[in-house]
Amino acid sequence: MIHEAVFRIESPFATIIGESLSPEEDEEYPGRSQSNCTRYAENILEVSIRASDLSALRAALNTWLRLIQVSSEMIDRAKI
Repeated sequence: MIHEAVFRIESPFATIIGESLSPEEDEEYPGRSQSNCTRYAENILEVSIRASDLSALRAALNTWLRLIQVSSEMIDRAKI
């Protein structure tokens, strides 16, 4: 069974966050989960994750949410 989660993050820095996370997409080497990060609209970043089991889905969700949080925090800290 394939499990899937899709979430959207609204931010004025959606493009910057998306570009910073693009190396994390694992289209070339799929394991138990596969992720895709795209800009859904001007201010909205969409992350979709597909996984073969719930544990892999939870792990991928935790990873992506943490990466988005770190990217947002770095943008905030870079503003002077």
